[in-house]
Amino acid sequence: MESCASRCNEKFNRDAACQCDRRCLRHGNCCEDYEHLCTEDHKESEPLPQPEEETEEALASNLYSAPTSCRGRCYEAFDKHHQCHCNARCQEFGNCCKDFESLCSDHEGFSHSSDAITKEEIQSISEKIYRADTNKAQKEDIILNSQNCISPSETRDQRDRCPKPLFTYVNEKLFSKPTYAAFINLLNNYQRATGHGEHFSAQELAEQDAFLREIMKTAVMKELYSFLHHQNRYGSEQEFIDDLKNMWFGLYSRGNEEGDSSGFEHVFSGEVKKGKVTGFHNWIRFYLEEKEGLVDYYSHVYDGPWDSYPDVLAMQFNWDGYYKEVGSAFIGSSPEFEFALYSLCFIARPGKVCQLSLGGYPLAVRTYTWDKSTYGNGKKYIATAYIVSSA
Repeated sequence: MESCASRCNEKFNRDAACQCDRRCLRHGNCCEDYEHLCTEDHKESEPLPQPEEETEEALASNLYSAPTSCRGRCYEAFDKHHQCHCNARCQEFGNCCKDFESLCSDHEGFSHSSDAITKEEIQSISEKIYRADTNKAQKEDIILNSQNCISPSETRDQRDRCPKPLFTYVNEKLFSKPTYAAFINLLNNYQRATGHGEHFSAQELAEQDAFLREIMKTAVMKELYSFLHHQNRYGSEQEFIDDLKNMWFGLYSRGNEEGDSSGFEHVFSGEVKKGKVTGFHNWIRFYLEEKEGLVDYYSHVYDGPWDSYPDVLAMQFNWDGYYKEVGSAFIGSSPEFEFALYSLCFIARPGKVCQLSLGGYPLAVRTYTWDKSTYGNGKKYIATAYIVSSA
């Protein structure tokens, strides 16, 4: 059984090749047609429990300003909100943008049998990225004290069940590696409260470029670019870098002031909105803030199956007076590893659950697009990206 036809919301079936139960998205083992058959055609189904930013960033799609050109969009995935399309089947359906032929026909000399990146291709490239992460922490580099594991139903009571810090020891020599150093330089460039505009100095803008430059030297990002290049998503490395800078560092407004947020700030640095922590999905940021006494680790609801780094932890914590109910993060990963996987999922599965494979274990990442404003020819910013933890 590899389809959810007539199986929506059935109980877990250990004999099935894939699942259609209500928790399969969290476990990353849904059949490929689950979202199509069981979340759109079965509206009566009970929604999965979600981290708070899922509902916050699931913005109305009708606010999106649809593009009318194929520039920068050749063979992107079908998006029903677009006025015209640039995928491999638009000619068949007669809904191509007017410049499709001139911009996308024989684009970069590749053949285009499909506009979609398959689940198997995503899992294959995620394994390659996993193996390529030579900058990750080794076992002896981090001593973690995860302490108390609680049930998801207990996360709302905001109790501190762990008297000791999460990180007992981190080998800070890791932070002298070029990509770590460039990443850490970015973390103090933001105001965490939404509603306060971000205004970057020339130095801070240069730090964004330096980070992208350093990560593009790594095997991790070279694997990702090679994959996307051969998928016809980018014609050159510079085009890829420019798009990464826009989707991650481009500013938009979550609050009342223009340009108060970005995908990078939200996911890696963290924000505070309406009295709650949103985003903040990075272990390096967590460690540095915990070391300064600004983060108080409360508990966790999920600890990944990996016996080496990177691992995954979904935790509860207080960030200088504000609570994070469910915060999932890789532990011991390099900055380029996280950046690559989140970028992969946003490009290949924007606004959806993206099923990866890391060291033979399944893992799901959820992304959301920012739909109130766009860049370029209607391309979307990253609203959030995080690991979908299970318990």
